[in-house]
Amino acid sequence: CLPENRTGASQRTLLRRPPRPIAMESEEAERERFEVELEFVQCLASPVYINFLAQNRYFEDERFVRYLNYLQYWRTAEYAKFIVYPHSLYFLRLLQEESFREAMKRC
Repeated sequence: CLPENRTGASQRTLLRRPPRPIAMESEEAERERFEVELEFVQCLASPVYINFLAQNRYFEDERFVRYLNYLQYWRTAEYAKFIVYPHSLYFLRLLQEESFREAMKRC
């Protein structure tokens, strides 16, 4: 059972996941993916964590950079309402710029 939001509507009726190139996920798997991605996006609110990613060369991995691009859907109103640390969305946007990723390596 999905928790209700502030208006009392089930999250299932409110959330439309971005298209995935894999087979249909179970409701439980979708919920887990939602929670993991939400937690990761909110970790981006910490400049220390972003620096950790840079120092450990995550930004040099093209797959990771594509994953950051995929996560842009969190910036839409439909998903942003679940974000507790809104500045994480600002950093998510900045991480799309190679110059920002490079600057974080030098910090």
